[in-house]
Amino acid sequence: ALQLHLKRNWRMAFVSNAACGSGVRRSRSWVDRDVGLNTSCRSGGLVSSKKGSGRVRMAVEKKSEYEIAVLKGDGIGPEIASVTLDVLTAAAKKHGFALKFTEAPVGGIAIDETGVPLPKETLDACKSADSSLLACIGGPKWDSLPRELRPETGLLGLRKGLGLFANLRPAKTVPQLLEASTLKPEIVEGVDIMVVRELTGDVYFGTPKGIEFDEEANERKGYSNMIYYEHEVDRIARVGFETARKRSGKLCSVDKANVLDVSQLWRERVIEIGKDYSDVELTHMYVDNCAMQLIRWPKQFDTIVTGNMFGDILSDEASMLVGSLGMLPSASLGDGSGPGLFEPIHGSAPDIAGKDVANPLACVLSGAMMLRYDLEQPEAADLIEKTVNDVVDSGVRTVDIMSTEMKSSGASPVGCKAMGEALLKALES
Repeated sequence: ALQLHLKRNWRMAFVSNAACGSGVRRSRSWVDRDVGLNTSCRSGGLVSSKKGSGRVRMAVEKKSEYEIAVLKGDGIGPEIASVTLDVLTAAAKKHGFALKFTEAPVGGIAIDETGVPLPKETLDACKSADSSLLACIGGPKWDSLPRELRPETGLLGLRKGLGLFANLRPAKTVPQLLEASTLKPEIVEGVDIMVVRELTGDVYFGTPKGIEFDEEANERKGYSNMIYYEHEVDRIARVGFETARKRSGKLCSVDKANVLDVSQLWRERVIEIGKDYSDVELTHMYVDNCAMQLIRWPKQFDTIVTGNMFGDILSDEASMLVGSLGMLPSASLGDGSGPGLFEPIHGSAPDIAGKDVANPLACVLSGAMMLRYDLEQPEAADLIEKTVNDVVDSGVRTVDIMSTEMKSSGASPVGCKAMGEALLKALES
């Protein structure tokens, strides 16, 4: 398992309550998997075996049946999850194993049913499963609730509770979808980026935080704390270096070290960890410049490693290089002692929920990542990824990934269900 690169004399930017994961799942064998989606990036991976190396081992032993916690969530979640489960079932059947799905509420639906965004039963179901698949959560219905009761708090709690500290989001342009990007084809053609985002620290988890009345100023104030311990930076930096080592050997660390003390610590630790990776070219970039450069010249990037908030923003920006959020999966991984969490990077799109127009492909590809990295079923993952490519290549498109040429020619988009049917037909052929 990933050994946390701890030092007895931890130095911190502030004070952190970040957890590093807990528990040992005896059913999990320590099988290394390259971190990278075959159809979305070069074979980026985590491979070093030394203590504190940033190695992520996550596959359970290969077996005939797997327990999967399914969190359909809100908005378009049930629609895209339904397609994904059908595709996963078909791929599993072809490769001689079975998947047993257990549904559990999280986010807005959990609030409606139980009064909290992350019921204990849901977290327990995820911890006991071989892997977890999440569709999406949230919506305006719950936006007025106190922060601790909002759907997003449930997602943060889920990541924290499962000890998932590394989020990998591939963004690779697909030749068939170049025109779906809002940028010129010559800018985005050939883009292949992996964003490695730290997931359980930073301003989302730092304390103290809150909104309170300031007697001296005679008005309310809100505050949050951006906090990182050395060991939190060290472990995600190693994940970044190992990923870059298996790609093109280029790692860009993104921070705001010219302004933020916490980013100064981040940069110091990344430089220090980089001494163990002389074969990887390390560069640094301020987050505002990175946001601009992703639009100006995205092909300069290969692997980006950054903190929780910066990674949240930059990975969404990078996703639009490929044309649609509806195409991109993600994997959230921990130290291997428990399951990962696999989810599309898009939101719940409540404006189109129930209209059968959602693109299920990001969720389907998240399912493929789950097969590859948590369930030790790479052949089934390959099959799903190839099927998605074949279906898109055949011209079957949801509205969000239709090219200008297709629209002008009068071609009609397919809905979520029809896309699922096309995938199942291709799988069976």
